[in-house]
Amino acid sequence: MQLKIMPKKKRLSAGRAPLMLFLCQMISALEVPLDLVQPPTITQQSPKDYIIDPRENIVIQCEAKGKPPPSFSWTRNGTHFDIDKDPLVTMKPGSGTLIINIMSEGKAETYEGVYQCTARNERGAAISNNIVIRPSRSPLWTKEKLEPITLRNGQSLVLPCRPPIGLPPPIIFWMDNSFQRLPQSERVSQGLNGDLYFSNVLPEDTREDYICYARFNHTQTIQQKQPISVKVISVDELNDTIAANLSDTEFYGAKSHRQRPPAFLTPDGNTSRKEELRGNVLSLECIAEGLPTPIIYWIKEDGTLPINRTFYRNFKKTLQIVQVTEADSGNYQCIAKNALGAIHHTISVTVKAAPYWIIAPQNLVLSPEEDGALICRASGNPKPRISWLSNGVPIEIAPDDPSRKIDGDTIIFSKVQERSSAVYQCNASNEYGYLLANAFVNVLAEPPRILTSANTLYQVIANRPALLDCAFFGSPLPTIEWFKDAKGSALREDIYVLHENGTLEIPVAQKDSTGTYTCVARNKLGMAKNDVHLEIKDPTRIIKQPEYAVVQRGSTVSFECKVKHDHTLIPTVTWLKDHGELPSDGRFTVDKDHLVVADVSDDDGGTYTCVANTTLDNVSASAVLSVVAPTPTPAPIYDVPNPPFDLEMTDQLDRSVQLSWTPGDDNNSPITKFIIEYEDAMHEPGLWHHQTEVPGTQTTAQLKLSPYVNYSFRVMAENNLGRSLPSEASEQYLTKAAEPDKNPTAVEGLGSEPDNLVITWKPLNGFESNGPGLQYKVSWRQKDGDDEWTSVVVANVSKYIVSGTPTFVPYLIKVQALNDAGFAPEPAVVMGHSGEDLPMVAPGNVRVNVVNSTLAEVHWDPVPLKSIRGHLQGYRIYYWKAQSSLTRNRRHLEKKILTFQGSKTHGMLPGLEPFSHYSLNVRVVNGKGEGPASADKVFNTPEGVPSAPSSLKIVNPTLDSLTLEWEPPSHPNGILTEYTLKYQPINSTHELGPLVDLKIPANKTRWTLKNLNFSTRYKFYFYAQTAAGSGSQITEEAITTVDEAGILPPDVGAGKAMASRQVDIATQGWFIGLMCAVALLILILLIVCFIRRNKGGKYPVKEKEDAHADPEIQPMKEDDGTFGEYRSLESDAEDHKPLKKGSRTPSDRTVKKEDSDDSLVDYGEGVNGQFNEDGSFIGQYSGKKEKEPAEGNESSEAPSPVNAMNSFV
Repeated sequence: MQLKIMPKKKRLSAGRAPLMLFLCQMISALEVPLDLVQPPTITQQSPKDYIIDPRENIVIQCEAKGKPPPSFSWTRNGTHFDIDKDPLVTMKPGSGTLIINIMSEGKAETYEGVYQCTARNERGAAISNNIVIRPSRSPLWTKEKLEPITLRNGQSLVLPCRPPIGLPPPIIFWMDNSFQRLPQSERVSQGLNGDLYFSNVLPEDTREDYICYARFNHTQTIQQKQPISVKVISVDELNDTIAANLSDTEFYGAKSHRQRPPAFLTPDGNTSRKEELRGNVLSLECIAEGLPTPIIYWIKEDGTLPINRTFYRNFKKTLQIVQVTEADSGNYQCIAKNALGAIHHTISVTVKAAPYWIIAPQNLVLSPEEDGALICRASGNPKPRISWLSNGVPIEIAPDDPSRKIDGDTIIFSKVQERSSAVYQCNASNEYGYLLANAFVNVLAEPPRILTSANTLYQVIANRPALLDCAFFGSPLPTIEWFKDAKGSALREDIYVLHENGTLEIPVAQKDSTGTYTCVARNKLGMAKNDVHLEIKDPTRIIKQPEYAVVQRGSTVSFECKVKHDHTLIPTVTWLKDHGELPSDGRFTVDKDHLVVADVSDDDGGTYTCVANTTLDNVSASAVLSVVAPTPTPAPIYDVPNPPFDLEMTDQLDRSVQLSWTPGDDNNSPITKFIIEYEDAMHEPGLWHHQTEVPGTQTTAQLKLSPYVNYSFRVMAENNLGRSLPSEASEQYLTKAAEPDKNPTAVEGLGSEPDNLVITWKPLNGFESNGPGLQYKVSWRQKDGDDEWTSVVVANVSKYIVSGTPTFVPYLIKVQALNDAGFAPEPAVVMGHSGEDLPMVAPGNVRVNVVNSTLAEVHWDPVPLKSIRGHLQGYRIYYWKAQSSLTRNRRHLEKKILTFQGSKTHGMLPGLEPFSHYSLNVRVVNGKGEGPASADKVFNTPEGVPSAPSSLKIVNPTLDSLTLEWEPPSHPNGILTEYTLKYQPINSTHELGPLVDLKIPANKTRWTLKNLNFSTRYKFYFYAQTAAGSGSQITEEAITTVDEAGILPPDVGAGKAMASRQVDIATQGWFIGLMCAVALLILILLIVCFIRRNKGGKYPVKEKEDAHADPEIQPMKEDDGTFGEYRSLESDAEDHKPLKKGSRTPSDRTVKKEDSDDSLVDYGEGVNGQFNEDGSFIGQYSGKKEKEPAEGNESSEAPSPVNAMNSFV
């Protein structure tokens, strides 16, 4: 489908209004090329109402174009103006512009009038507007005598200005003698007529220099009225004056101060009328007096004020509506209100309209025999009258043209001929003005031509409209088609828009819109085409915007503005403060991405805006700075970086791409590196792989890519505190397919059966496949043969089985990857073997060399390699103990296996049992299994030393004997010859006595030792012997019993002897010294008591204690039995290891060497008889009852050294 010129423009949205304006400008710019014959066209002229400066030359412009070039003539006040007769008037060469030289001589007033220019050539005549020339005037104020004005405080006042009538009207303002504008307010203001209005006067209004000034802009002059003197008298002053002159103190009273309701100073009455022209500014004014000062309000009766066009001036005393239309006609009401009342005034507004265009006539180019029309449609209030002229002459008296027909505001042309060419003027006029438009009809026969320059380059920001110009001309009007990149079919109008002027619009340009576009213009006389080029640029963006900041006075603040832009555009970054330029202050510094303000002051607060401009677009971002008083500086927060963002891929090639990103905030710890990961959404979606790392100062990376991978990338930042979260994933990028770069790895050939070859490999993953249709070409041949390679192509699997192969034959193997794009490089050749079978021959000549009782060395001859029929794994020895040389029993033990790797022909058998009968055989091993066993070989191991006896018990201890019982060694490792028993005593200081050595026959399991010391600890060492030597020993300890007069001996169980070592404290030096000290102390106490008793009579201790509960006289605590200031004897008992409750020996009287024995025997001989608890001496002081003696062999508590001391005393 061809995309041709649209008959009507499509409606554009409001957001595309600037685009519409541009297109309209382009349409109006379509013109007939100047090298073609055409009627004149007025291109420039002076304004209709032309006010000139009388001090300068008069220049009346009139420019026109045409082919042939037009000639110019003028009329003045409706008659021909012969410029040749006036030496002061000249016409600019090649132009119709008049220059009237009044600076040398002459007066401007002489040349006042109405001028009109005519431009004419052989194809017609165009005329200008009627140009009214008037010189500007700035007359002086008339002389007048102004009397001083005196009035009372609170009265209203109007100071008249009445400026002279000037051309144009002057601008009025009030100032004083010092040229300072007088202050204005709701109470004092200037009216539209220039008068100065006071709603009420105050004493401070008194002054002598109220001066009205009139400024005439054309002549740049200011005229001044005579100063007006105003004096405001307070009520008190006025009453004093009246009282002095009239003796009437009540004449004025306080009436002048009295408040009053509003009254209008202007306009007069309750209603007024106002007429304004459409398009002008409607100004309505109400100024009221009153006390207090009235406030003005505005409303429109039966309507609302237009929001966007309504403005209030002069403290709301003036209502202005700009661009007024007929809809603004109506009644407007102003309301003046104060505390005492309100008053209103209604202004009836009528909006009239000078003529304005509905459809202005346009130039018409027709080919011979074509039809056309000129339309001239205008509106106004009252409705304008339409009249036509042809070549400047009223059409009623112009030469007749049979192809022309007038129908009101339209001229219709039918089957035009070359003579129909002319310039037509349309005049629309009413009482408020007129419109005049020239439009030519040019009859031409021309083939198409394109006026746009060839190879024009258009640059457009992505996602914005692109407009490609194709200005054209031809007669008849050509049709326009557009093509892209030299493709055969025209662009379709469902995607593109073609405007009447030939412009191609791409509503939303994308990256793929880049290319060369060809515009083709055709009519029946020929064809023309032109190429233009379109480039789509990335939009300029502020990716790091300035952020709101609150800083302390005197500190430094930095605003960041990081701009991302198309790499072919160069942006300029400008900073503004409060929408204006930055202060010219050295404290403000701007670098590439930052604005830094040092030594911040209160005046620096405000809105800072970063504006980034390129030749194609601009963008801005703002942030507010608030300045506060200094506060303590918080400690900076350190953390891992924020994730990078704004990932972008550029330079996208088949095997590489450039990735760029924007770092996140480093959170006060510099970024050390960036980690880039990728996801393959096609083969492994959701799984991210490490791609590369770059230094922390780098924000771009050139990434190597693999074919046929749908890549997405993400970036993580890392600082000394750790790694950030990943960025958002980039857009996906699918690389093109290619042949594989590599072949499978881990290629092996191993048979699973004797007649096959299983070829296996590690397949390529999806990432390595490089394209669709991944397969493998598997090839093989025998290594030692002359066969050709056998090949097969298999699917994406990991093994292939070759059947019918000979057993264990070497093969050469290779596996090559391929896909739809081609083959991978030639693969490497590996060697494999077909399947193995069990070995056929057993090792021969097996020999055994017994090294010692636990170690033997075995030798054998290797089997022939061909008989192995597989990979030699080694040799395996099966050995077992058939029977013991000692017991000769026939029970069979479990066989043991020992494997020797490789081709070894000997090995050691460790861990054999001494004095045993062994058998063994040897077998060869390959990958399939074991071969046949060799003949069994028998050998014996010699005797060894025995293990320790299985147990040793001490039973039946008496005063001077101990009985030992034991069990033989569990592993005699030979024939036992005897036992050896060694023992020695242990005294109270744990010193060992002389060692006694005793030999015991091998057939004994019990032995009694006699003539031992009573209550003595002995240590025993016991071991067995064979012919090979002595075995390991077992040790035990035991104690003989004590005299039966003392404490009963502890129970001895059938266990091991008790191993604790108790000390006889009675023989210790420290104990003897302690006892002596205690005895001496008691002796002293007895002497003291005896002396005191002799002085004070009887003094029984018990009675004294019962009578006086004095702690000084009660040194003994009843609950723990401590004596006076001595330390607790229980702690002494702890130090001296008393017998603990429940620490009795077992009932079988076997002493266990690992048990702890707290028997009193450790404290020496014969002490148990002294450790009773009669408390004969201590009881008198403590009043404590004697404890019952312990029954049986148990003691209720450990014996105390204090009791021993009591016995001693």
